[in-house]
Amino acid sequence: MSQKTDSVTKWVYAFDEKTENMNSLLGGKGAGLAEMTHIGLPVPPGFTIITKACKEFIDNNNQIPDFIWEEILLSIKKLESLTNKIYGDANNPLLVSVRSGSVVSMPGMMDTVLNLGLNDQTVLGLSESSGGKKFAYDSYRRFIQMYSKVVLEISSDKFESILDEIKIKNNYQSDSQLEFDDIQKIVKQFKKIVLLETGSDFPQNPYNQLKLAVEAVFLSWFSDRADQYRKINEISNTLGTAVNIVAMVFGNRDQNSGTGVAFTRNPSTGEKLFFGEFLINAQGEDVVAGTRTPQYITKKAKIDSGSKELSMEEAMPKVYHQLTKVFVKLEKYYRDMQDIEFTVENK
Repeated sequence: MSQKTDSVTKWVYAFDEKTENMNSLLGGKGAGLAEMTHIGLPVPPGFTIITKACKEFIDNNNQIPDFIWEEILLSIKKLESLTNKIYGDANNPLLVSVRSGSVVSMPGMMDTVLNLGLNDQTVLGLSESSGGKKFAYDSYRRFIQMYSKVVLEISSDKFESILDEIKIKNNYQSDSQLEFDDIQKIVKQFKKIVLLETGSDFPQNPYNQLKLAVEAVFLSWFSDRADQYRKINEISNTLGTAVNIVAMVFGNRDQNSGTGVAFTRNPSTGEKLFFGEFLINAQGEDVVAGTRTPQYITKKAKIDSGSKELSMEEAMPKVYHQLTKVFVKLEKYYRDMQDIEFTVENK
């Protein structure tokens, strides 16, 4: 049994708890999510494992100590109550993302896993509860690839080659054109890769998935790329990273869903005009992957660019109106231009 080696008495904080002036413990992302929750923005429920837990993890031979794991499990139970879903349940599964969050921003340096909690049973439950087999299995194939890269350390190229082969065969231009039968085949082939590379089947126990994903995010603090980034930017190695566990919102659910990035003003000129891009029926990594051409958020930006694709303002007017309210509230609260990542589910 691992023993506490720190005076800390609480290792996990929910976003809706009172956490002012705790940036050094919650990390930038965790503190931001908590603050935005408190000012009434539509933040999915979740919790943060504090930065000091990273040191405890290292001191415990790169394993989460029992006393921290117990708090994580209690927080998952609270998340189930808030979402009316059950983590690992075959009928109504709660899925989560696991994200890093250092005190000082280190964009792209550490790891994230989406759709955590999916397995051969919960994917069926997601399919029933969401009303879509294609969406559920699309989320599963994304999860297998991301989890395999981050946690199992299998090169993404092995998975991308399978995707590319099917897209070329069917003359698809992007992943969004994959049919249900294609995705089922991809899931089977992805699982074969995991078996060949690790000698074991893809992990099916949701709690083992969760523990290993949290440990992988802690370990990513010590990756070569993160270490090099800290040296270049003179960031202390001792800060550690927090880990944020958040209830999933699905931008890839249907044609009324999507994801994007935006600024509350034009970042080049400072002009007070919303500026950004989004993709319909996509998850976060699709926007930065470059495999699909994003659409503009505002009608003006679309017209200025000469694009023929509908802007969000035109395609999703209600969502656009909600987003502009968020932009205004954020600028007023933080008194500065804000950059935002957002996801829309079934609006």
